[in-house]
Amino acid sequence: LCPAAMSRRVVRQSKFRHVFGQPVKADQMYEDIRVSKVTCDSSFCAVNPKFVAIIVESGGGGAFIVLPLAKTGRVDKNHPLVTGHTAPVLDIDWCPHNDNVIASASEDTTVMVWQIPDYVPVRNITEPVVTLEGHSKRVSIISWHPTARNVLLSAGCDNLVILWNVGTGETLLVLDNMHTDLIYNVGWNRNGSLLVTTCKDKKVRIIDPRKQQIVAVSGPHRVPLPASHRGRSHLPQHAALTPQKNFEEPIALQEMDTSNGVLLPFYDADSSIVYLCGKVTASPPACPSPGVAVPGRHLSPRPQGDSSIRYFEITDEAPYVHYLNTYSSKEPQRGMGFMPKRGLDVSKCEIARFFKLHERKCEPIVMTVPRKSDLFQDDLYPDTPGPEPALEADEWLSGKDADPILISLRDGYVPIKNRELKVVKKNILDSKPPPGPRRSHSVCDPDFSRPALEEVLEEIRALKETVQAQEKRISDLENKLGQFTNGTD
Repeated sequence: LCPAAMSRRVVRQSKFRHVFGQPVKADQMYEDIRVSKVTCDSSFCAVNPKFVAIIVESGGGGAFIVLPLAKTGRVDKNHPLVTGHTAPVLDIDWCPHNDNVIASASEDTTVMVWQIPDYVPVRNITEPVVTLEGHSKRVSIISWHPTARNVLLSAGCDNLVILWNVGTGETLLVLDNMHTDLIYNVGWNRNGSLLVTTCKDKKVRIIDPRKQQIVAVSGPHRVPLPASHRGRSHLPQHAALTPQKNFEEPIALQEMDTSNGVLLPFYDADSSIVYLCGKVTASPPACPSPGVAVPGRHLSPRPQGDSSIRYFEITDEAPYVHYLNTYSSKEPQRGMGFMPKRGLDVSKCEIARFFKLHERKCEPIVMTVPRKSDLFQDDLYPDTPGPEPALEADEWLSGKDADPILISLRDGYVPIKNRELKVVKKNILDSKPPPGPRRSHSVCDPDFSRPALEEVLEEIRALKETVQAQEKRISDLENKLGQFTNGTD
């Protein structure tokens, strides 16, 4: 064959062959943030089109900070935190159907769900909308259902996976006796009908949560990439791409290096690209970690250990996994956030944006596919999941499935105004009386009427609304004062 013919055979046609990563300018970073040093393999960062949230160091409990996406630069040392956990926060996740709602999991065994206002509050946010209690050990993984409203998953060191209805504060399902050891990772499939979990026993399980059955288990020697878009935790020894119909045999297997760290995998279903982000850890992980290799090709070790992002395109034809490129930097990554597709700048051909955590700052990294035209690139941006849920929690629990409701990004995406999360607990007084001794004339006494109790609760709700309104008024006045001050400088 002539060289030209050989070249045509070697070069694979793909619109993602040239994807380039670029850090933002210094003034577009988030500076002076005390990123948490707790030993945990979660991503420590969650982002959406409105906010970036980061787990931070905190005395006397656990906390995370929430910053408006546009509020870059140096963060005020007195910036309000989200506090309320009595032990370190281990994981956070924004609700895909409400950009003002975020869940947090903690070492204190609880999961809390928070309402974040569009304005910057003047004090710490200390009251969650709902606290979910059901785990007996620390909770290290949380993940919202991709299509059903208010369905949240949590996994803890008690080897349990619990599914909650956040709208009622109730447990929907408890998946027990399915994992023999610590759960490393949990991911949903696209419509939320199945779960995939990785475990310290080096087995991967596909689970039907509503039937509470394990659909498939892979052997103790292979771990496939998770189906979820969120990255977290270990990919021990190997990374494999495995077809669900024949779960035992991977169709592509990549050997890992033994760097002292873990991989945070992120999958973009719109482009079929897997991003593997190294993360530095305070101590060696329980299992050997990353590096990747397609059968017949061995890739070089990850440069700088835990300071790179490697990305691969997944296709339907052999060899299935195609190495694209590696983004490298000098500083190690303590965590990583991954922006949903609707939060990207389509005018700049941005196909992914990462939020890299350093010891004291958060650095956005933009992934782009260079194009000469300024027109909207249809091939880069197919319709993508929007913020509207396709199902209610009860519908999903009853067995109904639905794919995400898609939106076009042709005209860009404008975040929806603050929507309040309503929690209506069902018969909570009948099923769970308040703890502590009974006292005369208390709300637990039969003589204390239900209407009187509801009146007290209504007054508390009204007072909370008044406080929130005053906080917003104070914040607005402080912003105006800042404008006047800047104008006189």
